[in-house]
Amino acid sequence: MSSSFDSIWEDIYSKGNHLNLYPFDAVVSFLFNKQLRNIPRSQQNVIEVGCGAGNNLWFAAREGFNVSGIDASTSAINFAKHRFKQENLIGNFDVGNFIELPYESCFFNFAIDRCAITHTDRSSIYKAVDEIYRVLKNEGLFLFCAFADSHSSASNGIYNKKSETIENIMAGTLTDVGQVSFLTFSDISNLFQSPKWEIIQLNLVESTDLKQPANNIQAEWRVIIKKVQI
Repeated sequence: MSSSFDSIWEDIYSKGNHLNLYPFDAVVSFLFNKQLRNIPRSQQNVIEVGCGAGNNLWFAAREGFNVSGIDASTSAINFAKHRFKQENLIGNFDVGNFIELPYESCFFNFAIDRCAITHTDRSSIYKAVDEIYRVLKNEGLFLFCAFADSHSSASNGIYNKKSETIENIMAGTLTDVGQVSFLTFSDISNLFQSPKWEIIQLNLVESTDLKQPANNIQAEWRVIIKKVQI
């Protein structure tokens, strides 16, 4: 297992699991609220790291944005390409690693990470964020979603001191998904420091399932950050 890509995700996607068809609400709100009103959507470039089956980019492409996606899972990328072809949508999809993006610098207006980077080790998170900074245009916006340390699954696995991840999660909503980095408020602050970044919006979204014996908590950071040219 690479610390920057857990091979369990290729196994998950190759078996037809987690092949989501529709976008997450955070992504929909982000693009609709932050789109550039004075520029055609076809000229607004969107990159999603850890795009999986391409469900978020499917929505963005249908809305007219110019989209690119990268994922380390070949099965997920093949599914996304096939779906786009079937629906006559245009999108660029690459198999690759978050920590070395195959895109030119200062190209994208928007970057999206919907709980993908959170599945890497701590050092890879910093490298991935640095790469996203590189490929974003000045004042480009980044939607960063990651699992928070208050998530029930954070205390129901084995801590790997070297990678600073929780593995072998046995309870909560994140069982059978390999390693997870659960981030604290301090982690978010350290990741997006000025003068390189400006945090525009910082939300901790928590929900509790009272029907579960342990009252499982789903906890997720939703952060919008702006690239500041230095």
